[in-house]
Amino acid sequence: MAQALIDLIKRQFPTAVLETHSQHGDDTLVLNALAWKAVAEFLFSSPDAAMNMLVDLTVVDYPDREPRFEVVAHLHSLSLGHRLRLKARVGNPEGEGAAIASLTEIWASANWAEREAFDMFGVTFTGHPDLRRILMYPEFEGYALRRDYPADKIQPLIPYREIPGIEKVAPFGRDEGMSFGRQVHARWAEDSEDSQAN
Repeated sequence: MAQALIDLIKRQFPTAVLETHSQHGDDTLVLNALAWKAVAEFLFSSPDAAMNMLVDLTVVDYPDREPRFEVVAHLHSLSLGHRLRLKARVGNPEGEGAAIASLTEIWASANWAEREAFDMFGVTFTGHPDLRRILMYPEFEGYALRRDYPADKIQPLIPYREIPGIEKVAPFGRDEGMSFGRQVHARWAEDSEDSQAN
């Protein structure tokens, strides 16, 4: 079924498909980035495709290649049972110009996935309703999942935010914030001291 789907897209978008390949049963279409959203809309709305589920959307960084980034979407048809992977390449070797159309108007689940891709890789999704960091704080410098992000980079300190209507949380207890093993050990030690005192 996936090959029939690929042939359908090639007929519908003759200049959009740059290459196709299949690995371990997963069929992949590599698209011109300008056709990314149009192909996605077709796959969603066409009864022959019925790709009603965006399983995942992410980015892969290839710093020695141009375009540098590969935006990857995994699609699934719940009614027809077939799957397809879409890829599009964006960005120059420095990571600039990495932009592609947002899929949030087609699949609402693209919202957070695109925000994560923006936050971690710096890829911009044009037309996204709320494109801002989702995992890192707004002052974070750089993009943590890029292959050239320095592992020892020190981020700037920022002041504690006073948020109206939200009170500060009481300080942590002495065994909070430790690894699981140390928490268990600290609590075990307290229980031992209590049992010895009795």
